[in-house]
Amino acid sequence: MTALTVTLALVATASLLLRWQRPAWYWMSFGVVFAVVRILARYASVMDACGLTVPPSRWRLALARMTGRPIPESRAPRILRLRPTRTGLVLRVKLRPGQDAFDFSAASDRLRHSFVMQNVTAREIRSGVVELRMTGYDVLKRVQMPAASRGGAMRVPVAMREDGEVYYRDYRQTPHALNVGATQSGKSVYQRNLVAALASLDVALVGIDCKQGVELAPLARRFTALADDPDAAADLLDALVEHMEDVYQLIRREQRLSADLPDAEITADIWDLPDHLRPTPIVLLVDEVAELALFTTKEEEKRRDRIITSLVRLAQLGRAAGIYLEVCGQRFGSELGKGITMLRAQLTGRTAHRVNDETSANMAFGDIAPDAVLATVQIRTDRPGTAVAGDSSGEWVRIRTPHLTLRRAVNIANSHAHRTPEIPALDAFRPVLPPLGKAAAPSTVTAPAIA
Repeated sequence: MTALTVTLALVATASLLLRWQRPAWYWMSFGVVFAVVRILARYASVMDACGLTVPPSRWRLALARMTGRPIPESRAPRILRLRPTRTGLVLRVKLRPGQDAFDFSAASDRLRHSFVMQNVTAREIRSGVVELRMTGYDVLKRVQMPAASRGGAMRVPVAMREDGEVYYRDYRQTPHALNVGATQSGKSVYQRNLVAALASLDVALVGIDCKQGVELAPLARRFTALADDPDAAADLLDALVEHMEDVYQLIRREQRLSADLPDAEITADIWDLPDHLRPTPIVLLVDEVAELALFTTKEEEKRRDRIITSLVRLAQLGRAAGIYLEVCGQRFGSELGKGITMLRAQLTGRTAHRVNDETSANMAFGDIAPDAVLATVQIRTDRPGTAVAGDSSGEWVRIRTPHLTLRRAVNIANSHAHRTPEIPALDAFRPVLPPLGKAAAPSTVTAPAIA
């Protein structure tokens, strides 16, 4: 008896220690068992308390009266599958007649408390089937990305979602995106994770960093072109527009419009071109868009109009030519001048980190997802990297990027430096760097010459 008591005490101590220090290990070892038992035992009563049951049908009531049996109870949705994951549980249920998926979304907070889970989200799988995705612990407190992820040609993992899934940046599905947030909110870390994930792909990275290149210059070995002041940025954007026009000429020549070919083989973008003709896709990262839009003199105003016009043209026409935009800034409103709202309308993806006022959140989500505005202003200051991500469809989710130091990001960029493609139209803006392994003396030359 003493040995059993000691063993139980050790197991309990180990479980408490794991829950405190390693919540993911605790979940996989103890938490998932407790959660499954708790959900199955409480399921019927919780559904009834949350208003997710339906009264018995008329024929069942009539049958009960005819046979003298007790009146049947209300019926809860039928459980189709209960599957554990590395972060929680996935419960798939079959709706009863008269129920709607919105009922489960509205009751998600009550379900979270009733089942003692960290988070519960509901989504419709198909007509009559709803999936409840539950997390057993706070996955955004200490972000741990899975070792294996389902990436793709232009699809990279950059953050963890609050429902325990990986958040992917898919350029084929969402070509252009806006990233806003206050100072120390995590925009730079998000950008580093994005560059680190793209570094291993066959893609050209083009950067505009008007903070004298302090954010992107350390990663310059993986960049095909880089500008660190507004004058260089204007010339670089003009070169990108010319490159885009050349790509359209290539697509036009290779559209294969002859009558003897099926319509399915006619191409309208680079992805339907043969591999040996397909131009390298380009991701343009703009670190601080306000520095490109502000001006104090007439000459700077002309340069500003030239820059914004080029950005709008790239956002409107660049997708088919394989040019994708990532625009970052602390604010992105009409106070930056004409053309800004037109540019924002072309940026389908929206990511908002912590902001200092509700107006900044409205700039990102006010026109597409008002609920996301409230979620954005509630981001805590002690959780940098937490953001709300959505798109023009109105759907949004909380995410958090894992902390990636600049040193580690530089090592990743350097290890994939051999993948940096050469694009003749951008050769004038290619960073000039010393060989690896040799210390370089400080230089005052601005991009594209970076020491």
